[in-house]
Amino acid sequence: MTETLVSIQNLSKRFGPKMPLVLENIAADIPKGQIVGLVGPDGAGKTTLIRLIAALLLPTSGSISIQGKDTVQDPESVHLNTGYMPQKFGLYEDLTVQQNLDLYADLRDCSGEKKKETFERLLSFTGLKPFTQRLAGALSGGMKQKLGLACTMITKPALLILDEPSVGVDPFSRRELWKMIDDLLKQDVSILWSTAYLDEAERCHSVLLLDKGKLVYTGTPDGLTKQVEGRVFKAVAADGERRKFLRAALRCSNVTDGALQGNDVRLVFKANEPTTIENSDLPLEPTAPRFEDAFIELLGGGPGGESALADKTPLCPENDHPPVVAHELTKRYGSFTAVDNISFSVKHGEIFGLLGPNGAGKSTTFKMLCGLSHPTAGQALVNHLNVQETPAQARAQIGYMAQKFSLYGLLSVRQNLEFFSGIYNLRHKQQKSAIDEMVQTFALEPYLDTSAGSLPLGFKQRLSLACATMHHPPVLFLDEPTSGVDPRVRREFWNHINGLVEKGVTVLISTHFMDEAQYCDRIALIYRGKIVRLDTPDALREAAKSEENQDPTLEDAFIQLIEECDAQNQP
Repeated sequence: MTETLVSIQNLSKRFGPKMPLVLENIAADIPKGQIVGLVGPDGAGKTTLIRLIAALLLPTSGSISIQGKDTVQDPESVHLNTGYMPQKFGLYEDLTVQQNLDLYADLRDCSGEKKKETFERLLSFTGLKPFTQRLAGALSGGMKQKLGLACTMITKPALLILDEPSVGVDPFSRRELWKMIDDLLKQDVSILWSTAYLDEAERCHSVLLLDKGKLVYTGTPDGLTKQVEGRVFKAVAADGERRKFLRAALRCSNVTDGALQGNDVRLVFKANEPTTIENSDLPLEPTAPRFEDAFIELLGGGPGGESALADKTPLCPENDHPPVVAHELTKRYGSFTAVDNISFSVKHGEIFGLLGPNGAGKSTTFKMLCGLSHPTAGQALVNHLNVQETPAQARAQIGYMAQKFSLYGLLSVRQNLEFFSGIYNLRHKQQKSAIDEMVQTFALEPYLDTSAGSLPLGFKQRLSLACATMHHPPVLFLDEPTSGVDPRVRREFWNHINGLVEKGVTVLISTHFMDEAQYCDRIALIYRGKIVRLDTPDALREAAKSEENQDPTLEDAFIQLIEECDAQNQP
C-alpha cells in the first residue's frame, strides 16, 4: 500500500466572514513518491489550495498535515520539507542566476562544501551551468522555470509544489522539465503539479479536479477518460470547410464539445445520444478519448460554437494585396540578431501561426509587424501600408494582444475600455456603443469597477481581447493569447477567432500550446531568428512520420524540426 505524504481533511477556506467559500470541504491525499495533478477552470481554488498546503495561508476549517506535521501548528517544519514554485516568476530578475542560487542557499542554511556540491548538482541537472552570470530577467521562459525549480531544490524537499510551471514555456523546454520531474520521482520526491494543459495531467499518477471550490473528481486520469469512451469521433473536412462544420456541429444538442485538429474536426457526443451530425453527410470515425474530453464534459460541456464578437463584426472587404507582408525583416540588438531576414505573406481571412522555442524571435517579429519595434532592415506592410512610414494609418488597421497582460492594472475595467477606445479614435456615441458592445460580449458587467490587475486570469484575457478588437480591425495580432487559461476559456477564445476569420479578419497568432496551433491554416516555425519551415499543421505532422512514430503529434514535429536544425548547425 502506498504511503500517504499529505493528508487533507475537511478543508474549507473563505477570505473574510461575509465572503463566499473559496474551498469547501476538500478531502484528499497525496501519496509518497507520486505526481498528483491539480486541475480545474480559472477561479476554481487551485492556487488557494496550493498556498494552504505550503502553509502560506491558514484554513478556515479542516486541516492539512505533511509527514504528520500540521500546517497550522508546525508551519516551520512544513516549510523545511516543502519546495514551492509559484505561478508567477518569483525570483529576483535584477540578480544573476548565481546570485539567486546564493540567496536561496542562505535562506535554506546551505553553506560550505554542501553548498558547492548542491550548486554543481543543480546546475548540471537544469543545464544552467553556462548561464550563471546572466541576469534572471534576461533568461528565456524555459530557463526561468528551470532556475525557479533549482532554487526550490536547494534542499531536497519531501513535497515539491509546482503552480503551473509550464505556462509560457515552449514544447522543447516542457519536455526537458518533465525529464527533470521524472528524475525527482526516482528520488522519492512527491510532486503536486497544477496545470492548465491537460496533456500534462494525463501523465500524472492521479488528479484532483476542482470546480467552484469543490473537489469534483479524484482518481487516475484514465478513470475519468473512460467516462467518454465510445463517444469521441473525428471527421475530415474539406479545405475551408472545417470551421463551418465545427460551428454547425456545436449547435447540435447531442454534441457536448468540439475542437479542430488540423483538417480533422474532433467531436464529443453526449451520453445516450446519437453519434451523428444532423444535415451532414461527412463520415465520422471513432477516435481515442483524451482526459481533456472528459474534463470538459464533467464541467458541463464546451461553450458552444457561437461568437457574439464575430456576430457584431462587419465583413472585411477583400482586395488584391495580402493583408500582412514581412519582407526581409531583420532586427539586431548590438551584435545579437534577434530576427534574421524573415519574409512571408498572410492571406485574407487566414489564421497564420508563428511557432518556435522561447527566444526564437516570435514576439520581436510581432512587434515589428505592429509598428512597436523598428526593424534594423526590411519592411512590414499591413493592408499595403508601410508600418514604419505611415505608422498611425497602419496601426488603425491592427488589433494587438500582447504576450503579457499589458493593460493598466491600476485602472478599472471601465477605465481601460475608455482609454483604449480613445486611442483608436472612437468618440462620443461611437465610443459608448463600442464599450457597451465589449461589456456585453465578454460578460464584463460585474467587473467594470474592478482594477484590471486583480481580475481572474480568464477575465484579464477577455479584457485584453476586448481592447484589441473594439475598433473592429481587419488584422489581429495575438501573442500567446490563451497562455495559462483553462481549456474551456481557450475554446471560447477560439470560437471568437474562428468567427472573426469567417468575417474576413486576418489573424497572426503565436502559441506554445500545440493543440491550439492546429487551428492555424499555416504555421511558420521560427528558430534562432529564421523561418526553418512554413507549412500547414497536417503537412508538418506528416513530415515527422517515422517507423517508430507513425502518428506524430504537432509537438513531435516541432521538436524533431528543432533537433534537425541543431544537428545541421553543429560544427
